[in-house]
Order: sequence, then structure tokens, then C-alpha cells
Amino acid sequence: MGKGGSLSESVVKKILLSYTYVGIWIFLSFTVIVYNKYILDKKMYNWPFPISLTMIHMAFCSSLAFLLVRVFKLVEPVSMSRDLYVSSVLPIGALYSLSLWFSNSAYIYLSVSFIQMLKALMPVAVYSIGVLLKKEAFKSATMANMVSISVGVAIAAYGEARFDTWGVILQLAAVAFEATRLVMIQILLTSKGITLNPITSLYYVAPCCLVFLFIPWVLVEFPVLKEMSSFHFDYVIFGTNSLCAFALNLAVFLLVGKTSALTMNVAGIVKDWLLIAFSWSVIRDTVTPINLFGYGLAFLGVAYYNHSKLQALKAKEAQKKAAQADEEAGRLLEVREGEGAGRKADSQA
Repeated sequence: MGKGGSLSESVVKKILLSYTYVGIWIFLSFTVIVYNKYILDKKMYNWPFPISLTMIHMAFCSSLAFLLVRVFKLVEPVSMSRDLYVSSVLPIGALYSLSLWFSNSAYIYLSVSFIQMLKALMPVAVYSIGVLLKKEAFKSATMANMVSISVGVAIAAYGEARFDTWGVILQLAAVAFEATRLVMIQILLTSKGITLNPITSLYYVAPCCLVFLFIPWVLVEFPVLKEMSSFHFDYVIFGTNSLCAFALNLAVFLLVGKTSALTMNVAGIVKDWLLIAFSWSVIRDTVTPINLFGYGLAFLGVAYYNHSKLQALKAKEAQKKAAQADEEAGRLLEVREGEGAGRKADSQA
């Protein structure tokens, strides 16, 4: 009885911890998105410099990651050669910098709610790029699911009250670069047995992003910033914003490490609905019935995709357990046969 009670207590504790990790990640992700929107939007803080904001984030994260890895030695660096760094980390850093630049730029032109609706295309982009790069097997059922998500997002875009073509192009480009980055991580790092947690990831990737972003920053934003005599760097605003961005990276590690990537995907859907509700009720963005219908359709497609992935993971796990059971049964049979042969030899002697 006591044993069953302690088991149920441990299960309850595990569930509560999982919900805590999910809650922390949703809160921080929500905060970073709304904070970035506040800084970049011309009607709010009015600092429409997405490359500069991304560079501030990367400089802050690089510095903090360096301190944690090299000075305080709280995290062990990954053993990495120069060739591996150039061939694997640099391309991932370039894709990450483009993804962050374009996604932050979209906040200047689009509402928070509509951006979340466009982000529903992420599974479509990841699957399509995975198929193109032969990392995913083409399945007609999965592709039909991807089409349903795309149709839902297209309907949501059709019903958008503040539709801006340039903003949509920027956000779609951000989704494409982020999806390519995720697939390239699998191809360039995971396949080689290299896994980076958010601290080591920032330690290696953030400085690359900073370098890659420097060129467009010098050409696009630096001349404008130089002429802004009224601008004074607000350490409170940019410091807390950067700290939130860094904390979000830690929350990702906590959520995926303690639960699973699938849990993060499901939590992402909850966060998107919360952001849409917040955007409509607090920021006063216009959300139309066609918006909600289209996003609802896309949401169902994403939910089905996550369900399919969960079933595939369960089937894979069941196969693994069955194979282990067969292997153990085979060993046990060998031991028994050996014992039987030994007894037979003793009796003959």
C-alpha cells in the first residue's frame, strides 16, 4: 500500500515538474516575443532596428556563455576541431543569424497574432527541407497533412486585416531559414554524435551570428543610427530584453532535457493561442473570424502531425523493447542450454 502510494506521489511530482518546465518556457517565450515587438514597433518604443537588436542579444549571450564555459567552468565545452567548426557550426550560425534577423524584422510590419499564425508553417518547412535533403522519407499522407496546414495559414493570411506583403515575405523567409537550420543540425552535428546544449550552442554559434550580422548592420542600420543624435542606449530596456532571450535558451534546454521535443511542440501551440489572445485583448490587434478559422485549420493539421510523431516514437520504442526482450530471451536460452550440456556431461562421467 505504502509502496503504491509513494509511486503515485512520484508520478504526481513528475507531472507537476513537467508542467512547471512547460509554464516557464511558455512565460519566457511569450515575454521575449512581446518584448521584441514592444521595442521594434513604431507605435510603441519605436526603435525599428532588428539587426541591431539581434546583435545586442548575440553579444550578451556570447559573453554570458563564455563566462559560464571558460571562467566559471559550469558547462564543459564540446571537443571540436577547426575543420568541424568551419564545416558545421559556421553554416548553422549563418542560418540562425538570418532567421533571427528576418523574424525580428517582421515585428515592424505584422501583428503578433498574425506572426504566430504564419509560424504554424514550421512543420511544413522542416518536413519539406528534410525530404529535399533526404533526411525524411516522402509519405503521401504526411504531405497531405502539410498541405492542410498550408491551406489553413493561407486562409488566415486572406483574413488578415493588417496584411503587409513585405512583412509576410520576411516571416516566411525566417521560417525557411530556421527550418533549414534545424535540419542542418541533424545532418552536420547530430549525425556526427555531437550534441550542443543551449549554453555550448550559444558559446559556439552566437559569436558566428554576431560576425555574420555585422556586414548587413554596417550597410543598412549603422548609417541611420549614426545620424540619430537623440538616441541614448537604454541599458535597462536592452539589458532585461537580452537577459530574457538568454533565459529562454536555458528554458528550452530545461524543457527538452526534462520532458521531450514533442512536449515543446505541444507547449508551442498553447503559447501561440495565448499570444493571439493577448495580441487581440491587450495590444488591440485586429483578429478576424477568417483569421481564426484559417489558424484553427492549421492548428488541427499541426496537432495531427504531432500526434503522428508521438505514435511513431511509441512504435519505435516498442520495437526497441521487443528487440531487447528477444536478446535477453536468447541469452537465457543459451545459458540454460549450456547448463543442460554441463549436467549431461557430468552424468556421463
